[in-house]
Amino acid sequence: MKVVGFAGFSGSGKTTLVEQLIPALRLRGLRVSVVKHAHHSFDIDTAGKDTFRHREAGAFEVVVASGRRLALMREFEREASLSVHQLIAELYDGVDWVLVEGFKDSDLLKIEVWRAASGQPARYPEDDFVVSVATDSPTLLPVPTGLPVLDLNQPDAIAGWLVDNQARFDYNVELYG
Repeated sequence: MKVVGFAGFSGSGKTTLVEQLIPALRLRGLRVSVVKHAHHSFDIDTAGKDTFRHREAGAFEVVVASGRRLALMREFEREASLSVHQLIAELYDGVDWVLVEGFKDSDLLKIEVWRAASGQPARYPEDDFVVSVATDSPTLLPVPTGLPVLDLNQPDAIAGWLVDNQARFDYNVELYG
């Protein structure tokens, strides 16, 4: 599988870009998974449903599946901090691309999503794992760079760049297992 991260400050457009890259990669015949970091409590279950009731009753894991979908919910007894590599290890191994949103401090190769209008600093000058910058304001980048600068408003071109450079993004599970 190929793995690429998307890093940037809140409001930079990471989610929108990932959302646009999924169909752009699928149109190329590729299977795509997403790993997303959440900074707060979240729930994907619905109160009153069987799976919710099982979880509330104390099940450590609840797996629910149909002919079209599978969901796994795991409750930790205490606060857990999972690495991006632990989350990738949970994914189906037949996926072509994993798009990782968040985990900006990880050791994954990543595309920085940066907008001048955000007023936030860029990460690429200090982060050796940033391999390109996706921006809507290339002339306003705070530090000159030799990295590829991609047009944030052209997700199909970004998908093409990823596919053209896919060998760089090979994920070696033995390095992180």
